[in-house]
Amino acid sequence: MFQSQENLILIIVGTILLLLMGIFIVSFMFFYQRKHNAYVTERSLMRLQFNQEMLKAQIEVQEQTLGHISREIHDNIGQVLSFVKLSLSSLKVLDEQQRHQKIDDNRELIAQAISDLRDLSKSLSFERIKNIGLQSSIEAEIGRINKSGLINTKFNVEGEQYSLGAERELVLFRVLQEALNNALKYSGAQNLNISLHYTPNLFILSIEDDGVGFSVTDKLNEGSGSGLRNMENRAAIIGGSAKIESRPGNGCSIKISLDPLAEQKYVNRTHPDSTG
Repeated sequence: MFQSQENLILIIVGTILLLLMGIFIVSFMFFYQRKHNAYVTERSLMRLQFNQEMLKAQIEVQEQTLGHISREIHDNIGQVLSFVKLSLSSLKVLDEQQRHQKIDDNRELIAQAISDLRDLSKSLSFERIKNIGLQSSIEAEIGRINKSGLINTKFNVEGEQYSLGAERELVLFRVLQEALNNALKYSGAQNLNISLHYTPNLFILSIEDDGVGFSVTDKLNEGSGSGLRNMENRAAIIGGSAKIESRPGNGCSIKISLDPLAEQKYVNRTHPDSTG
């Protein structure tokens, strides 16, 4: 009888242990599935956010470029062609030698207008950034600014250049454009320094001006610092960080830092399908 009670107790204990183990396994599978679903949802949201940011950056770059093209056509090419039109209308009253000279002058002006139009057509698409790379895109942008005479801009590249990936370079270029627009509109700066710093373990885009400066904290607290937050968000979405420093009377410094070795990790994080 004692043996029977012992066996019964063992059966009951074993049954309880099996039930507890079953409950543990079911609970583990439930929490694992829940965590997995949250992880998949998070990755999908990150990919959606990334794609939306890429589209937004592409549209903004295109709008910026089209605005420049519109000004160039109106202010430069349009004026040149108008001058050629007036010049040609005066040929009737000139002698033959003067007429030939005037025609040669107009031919050179038209050739220059054609060259300017060709250059503008090349910059119509944001795909150009992908084709020529970040450094050449920045050089072209600086050329436009210096041509306007509004601010003296210098560009410096340190280290051996390498590609950061077309998508990251597009975002970096858009951050640069936004910083340049702010400097031209609000800073009152006379000088602007842009630099790219390449090392095997770190890339830095630096934009510095000698303008009136501002309080970064005050701007963010006032709600007028959306442009600053936008730069920070864009840097974060491509796996980098933004450091913005400024004080009233001391200009502004913007530095975007990226780890070039983390590109594959960045791609996998933003494009989970690429991991298989």
